[in-house]
Amino acid sequence: MFGIWRAWRRRRLAREPVPDTWRAILASRVPFYRNLPAAEQERFCELVWIFGREKHFIGAGGLEITDEHRAVISACAVRLAMNLDLSRYDRLTEILVYPYVYTHPEGGAIFGEAHAWGTVVLSWPAVLQGLADPGDGLETGAHEFAHVLDRVDGAFDGTPELRARADYAPWVEAMSRRFLGLQRRQKAERRVLRRYGATNEAEFFAVATESFFEKPRQMKERTPDLYAVLQAFYGGDPAATADPAQAVPRPRKIQRNDPCPCGSGKKYKRCCGR
Repeated sequence: MFGIWRAWRRRRLAREPVPDTWRAILASRVPFYRNLPAAEQERFCELVWIFGREKHFIGAGGLEITDEHRAVISACAVRLAMNLDLSRYDRLTEILVYPYVYTHPEGGAIFGEAHAWGTVVLSWPAVLQGLADPGDGLETGAHEFAHVLDRVDGAFDGTPELRARADYAPWVEAMSRRFLGLQRRQKAERRVLRRYGATNEAEFFAVATESFFEKPRQMKERTPDLYAVLQAFYGGDPAATADPAQAVPRPRKIQRNDPCPCGSGKKYKRCCGR
């Protein structure tokens, strides 16, 4: 019943024109969107619009949710599902957004987290910072939405629901090999993946997802088996379109003395950048 209603709602949203304001937000805030071919940009905008209208966005810590929050965060999610299907996010119901890097009671700064009960929590400055440098392999939105995809089969275990039964054997072989390589700090893995990926299999998949989209040429060259299984899952070939000669100029990264993007009026180093 819910599946039929969701499909009907998505068809209705797909018939609505995507507002020009959303297109402008994507063009200014989401570098990878500007690199998409025109036909793919149109489909991407449509999926972003559907996702942004379908999910429940909640502001935390005094944040008032705007179209910018919806469009940018939806873009992070849709990037992963462009060649899959939005149904992969059916269990995701709400996205909680903080205007700063928040902390847990036990301590430690948190950029984002995905919960088993259908909630993703994100730090808005961390999302923007992750998008600011599209080639550094650090993308908070992609990381957390990768966890959501991982959970589709019922567990955060680093193996999402793959496209075909035959995909599981090469997946396990490549993921296990590169996970152990990162734990052992081997050169190939260290040059492609963040150290945080050595935490456990679920974090390895999320970190590998970040690098697949942000450092595809390096991954394809240094860990080709890892690139191959991620390509089989996500589809597309980001390494083929990652030529620096064709890339748009990278937006300036947030500096420590800049005004904090959370709107507090403080410098970044004394606010969310602490």
